[in-house]
Amino acid sequence: MLFLPFADNIVSLGLFVTALCVTLVAMGSYRSPAVSLMPDVTPKPLRSKANAIINLMGAVGGVISLILISTLIPKTGKPDYFPIFLVVALVMVASVLILLWKVKENPLREEREKIDLALDIEEGTVQEEGTVSAPMAPEVKRSLILILISVSFWFMGYNAVTTAFSKYAQIYWGIQGGGFANCLLVATIAAICSYIPVGAIASRIGRKKTILGGVVLLASMFALGATVKEYHVWINGLFALVGVAWAAINVNSYPMVVEMSKGSDIGKFTGFYYTFSMAAQIVTPILSGFLLEHVGYHTLFPYAALFVTAAFFTMLFVKHGDSKPIPKKSKLEAFDVDD
Repeated sequence: MLFLPFADNIVSLGLFVTALCVTLVAMGSYRSPAVSLMPDVTPKPLRSKANAIINLMGAVGGVISLILISTLIPKTGKPDYFPIFLVVALVMVASVLILLWKVKENPLREEREKIDLALDIEEGTVQEEGTVSAPMAPEVKRSLILILISVSFWFMGYNAVTTAFSKYAQIYWGIQGGGFANCLLVATIAAICSYIPVGAIASRIGRKKTILGGVVLLASMFALGATVKEYHVWINGLFALVGVAWAAINVNSYPMVVEMSKGSDIGKFTGFYYTFSMAAQIVTPILSGFLLEHVGYHTLFPYAALFVTAAFFTMLFVKHGDSKPIPKKSKLEAFDVDD
């Protein structure tokens, strides 16, 4: 496909600049303007890779914040978080200014529309004019509901660990000050190293299989974490696999929702994705916090493993939104590793 190399350039120009300027400053946040722009500026075969770039930049921001915590928070005395907040605020302001100056959404969207139209013609799936906002088919809506439930479940499991780990590490593993951030830093670096490969893997075996593999790995690592009674160096390996698993899940779930929404109101249904993921992150500290305070911090990893396992079973029944590998046109083209 002659237009796909150019599509890669669109992703590099639009998504990389946007993600670098905006999600870098999110300091580990998984929601950003770059995610909202992704469907508009990225051709559909490359959306997992584009989302991988977005998550990569967000993870780099997470690394910066964790390094700041690890180096600036003392092991004793009252911690002062103001310098960390100041650094984050300054980088965010600078990044928004660069976004407004450099990223031109309309030209990128026009090029994406041309590429998607060429793909639709080749696949024989061109929609008639006037069907842009057609109602979502009932079977697709069932898949959408199931993946939104899955999103809630794995966010509830993952964010329970990330939000409560500092106190858990202090109580059970005797890690003082900002030392707990080192484990989370390992997970974030592992995710950074995994985002691009995960996007490439999903383009070969499909998004759903990649997500399910990540869910199994994440639940297994949380279950293993529940058995650890004191800190050992090998625990960093556990957190590295947590990062790999989270990359596999997070890179591919949003593009699946985007794919389900094609021909309907994409903004509306991707808004549901944000709503479910953010609601899970709001509920998690309340629900897990109640268990941790009234039952014990030993419930943290079992709690996380339980919710991530539940996400596996709901995800099994998602039947739409997967990516279809693009067939190679010749034996020579089969050696091309790019889309």
